[in-house]
Amino acid sequence: MKVQCPTCQTQVVWDTTSEYRPFCSKRCQLIDLGGWANEENSIAAGSDKENEMASSLDIEDIEALLSQQEPDFFKAN
Repeated sequence: MKVQCPTCQTQVVWDTTSEYRPFCSKRCQLIDLGGWANEENSIAAGSDKENEMASSLDIEDIEALLSQQEPDFFKAN
């Protein structure tokens, strides 16, 4: 199967031999990473209601929510 490199649109074979898939090269991979680092790329947020709730929580609310978790919640698997 072939896909287009998200950076330069070159055709890339999509299989385990493609080291940088979905990118065609390390260069294109780093260009994309730079876009994320410079906040040029983003993932769309959920509804405004979810964002409002997240921004309205203060440290006490967060601590209260964490205290309600099971005792082994923070243990690594």
